[in-house]
Amino acid sequence: MKKKNKIIFVYNADSGMFNSLADTAHKLLSPSTYKCNLCRLTYGQLHEKKEWADFISSFPYDIKFLHKNELVNKYPNIRRKLPAVFNVSKGNLKLLISAKEIDKSRNLEELKRLVVQKLKTLKKKGK
Repeated sequence: MKKKNKIIFVYNADSGMFNSLADTAHKLLSPSTYKCNLCRLTYGQLHEKKEWADFISSFPYDIKFLHKNELVNKYPNIRRKLPAVFNVSKGNLKLLISAKEIDKSRNLEELKRLVVQKLKTLKKKGK
């Protein structure tokens, strides 16, 4: 069955091996100044946390993850503070969770609650 909506999580980090290594070092050496709370909460030192991966796979949506440079390449007109989560329905990209909301999450449990809350509102709207 084809999933009707796509949810895109966008990291406030660029893709690529060098950027990934630099981000890992930054998270380890100076976690309080790291710019991507989505990365910080959902990734361990090297890999996505299993708890997060299991959580995300439980939703009836097509879930994608992009880095900020990939977002700009795919959606050049989108200018938002990152990290952020977007809903794509019928080709339209709409903000679902802002950077401010993500940044308020202090741990993975709070982020998961936020995602569930926002997806419930999306479901209520029938999107």
